[in-house]
Amino acid sequence: MTDRGRTALRQTPDILTVGPSSIRWTGDQLVIDIDEISSPPLISRVRGQITVTPIALTNVELPLTADGAHIWRPFAPTSRINVNLEAKGWQFDGHGYFDANFGTRPLEDDFSYWTWGRFPTSAGSTCFYDATRRDGTKLNAAMAFGSDGTAQHIKAPTPVPFKRSLWALRRETPADKGTIARQIKPMLDAPFYNRSVVETTVNGETVQGVFEAVDLNRYASPLLKPMLACRVPRRARWTF
Repeated sequence: MTDRGRTALRQTPDILTVGPSSIRWTGDQLVIDIDEISSPPLISRVRGQITVTPIALTNVELPLTADGAHIWRPFAPTSRINVNLEAKGWQFDGHGYFDANFGTRPLEDDFSYWTWGRFPTSAGSTCFYDATRRDGTKLNAAMAFGSDGTAQHIKAPTPVPFKRSLWALRRETPADKGTIARQIKPMLDAPFYNRSVVETTVNGETVQGVFEAVDLNRYASPLLKPMLACRVPRRARWTF
């Protein structure tokens, strides 16, 4: 990830270009071309293509706050993904998804903590979104998506805690009573953010999916934010 200036941006109805990388929609696939340099400590070229093929598209928009200042948009929660990067072993073909968050205020202004998870199921996929807002209210959302793109709110089991991350970040995810959720694969560990593959059991079905936990109190710390510049470098100038 690289922060770039306005001159690095080009956009058409079907293509978003930021510096040397781009995302384009072909009508049935999202094609992502990457040409970047990774951040410290392992500085290396990251170059190749990722293709996301939705099983179906949804029209769902989930407000995360009462005033709609933050929106979760699951465009294609059930997809196939093909990753073909140039480095050895950086190829993958399997389950995928495509979603986005939109907002008009900084996340740390409205939230102190949240967890999110997307789990493939026999019927499609299920997503859980739990958040603690600054005003003391909580978001507890669960949605089941069918393979045809249909979506419905469902009742989720109570979130249960499981082992903390390497940075001692609190983690919890919905699970059937008596189930102990567990991390299957680490993906990203940071002082305020964790992403991993987690196994849990929901409504009698054991599932493995992508899970994230975010501590916005830690993120808002003036001691931590300068560290982001090391992980997300800034390139103000760019010429096409």
